[in-house]
Amino acid sequence: MKYRLLALAALFAVTACGSTDPGPAASAAPAKLTVWIMDGSVTQELLKQFETDYEAAHKGVDLDIQIQAWDGIGERVTAALASTDAPDVIEVGNTQVAQYSASGGVRDLTGKIADLRGEDWIPGLAEPGKIDGKQYGVPWYAANRVVVYNKDLWAKAGIEAPPKTRDEWLEVTASLNKGGDQGIYLTGQTWYALAGFIWDEGGDLAVKEGDRWKGALDTPQALAGMEFYRRLQALGKGPKDADEANPPQHEVFAQGRVGQIIAVPGIAARVLEVEPGMKGKMGFFPIPGKSADKPGAVFTGGSDLIIPEASKNHDAAYEVVKALAGEKFQTELAKAMSFVPNRASLAGVLSGDEGTAAMGAGAAHGRATPNTPNWAAVEATSIIKQYMTAVLTGKDAAAEARKVSESITTTLNSGS
Repeated sequence: MKYRLLALAALFAVTACGSTDPGPAASAAPAKLTVWIMDGSVTQELLKQFETDYEAAHKGVDLDIQIQAWDGIGERVTAALASTDAPDVIEVGNTQVAQYSASGGVRDLTGKIADLRGEDWIPGLAEPGKIDGKQYGVPWYAANRVVVYNKDLWAKAGIEAPPKTRDEWLEVTASLNKGGDQGIYLTGQTWYALAGFIWDEGGDLAVKEGDRWKGALDTPQALAGMEFYRRLQALGKGPKDADEANPPQHEVFAQGRVGQIIAVPGIAARVLEVEPGMKGKMGFFPIPGKSADKPGAVFTGGSDLIIPEASKNHDAAYEVVKALAGEKFQTELAKAMSFVPNRASLAGVLSGDEGTAAMGAGAAHGRATPNTPNWAAVEATSIIKQYMTAVLTGKDAAAEARKVSESITTTLNSGS
């Protein structure tokens, strides 16, 4: 989905401080503002509360908050930016900002940085939103994946502590995968998890050679990462031809027959929306590494908020962005979703949270997707997902890896 490397390790030592959130917008505000928020970013309850509070404080404003699926979002945002009637505010993965801003369809918010308390933004989250010295994306939140597990199923299997290594993880997962229970629900196209396994092996998704990029999924290291993914995925019933949104993995986990899922800690809130009886039954641990001395590598990143040039309500849209990026909502979002807020001074709101502790441990070994605007185009093609499905359904891994690497090479160097 979406993210870029964040230097989170230093964030948790920072003490929170106060700030002032925006007041009511001008009385001439438009009647309706359309806001695109990505599925899984916020609970329905918190979004509804924001909508109610915002409309009460901004008389005459009607917020139309629309939830968007990550699958195919690149094409939808690109089309919206090129239209004459775009949404007013869009949440985007921060690695996508460069591609979208290159189209000329994203509003430059450089002049708003001081008003948004930009000096307090997490650098690793703010920088991807800045292209050629101009701030197009306003940082919203940061997160990385951990393992979320069902404490009841683990107790039934006699497992007393989370695994520290990949080999232990496979053993634990196999012991959970019996009697109708799934050891892990891992779909065939959860490519962010695959990326971590590849990085653990010393490989990468793509590498830069001189001025050109080269797809790297066909290296021995990347193939080893794919092989580990295959072994882990086989210890459950996740579909081999779908990603974690099809069906939503939090809905599957909420049924109580899945030992583990790989997700951001905030998914726990989504699970409880489906099944409140899961309260107190979810635990968290960092994705295990190859050795016990450090957790596995993870894809670490977050989301930005952008305002399309095609919005007819730039000033009013900015007020919504300011509220979503402000201290009050950032604090509520962090607590509800176990996300890292966009401001370093707010890191203290996360203290004492088990999911966040696991996320922080993994973040110390966080990595990013290749640092090029064209990476968003690679994601949009879903070619890595197709490669994974091909391997998991029995096709030759090396041959499929060569094909996907050649495609990635072509896409990353297009226009250069």
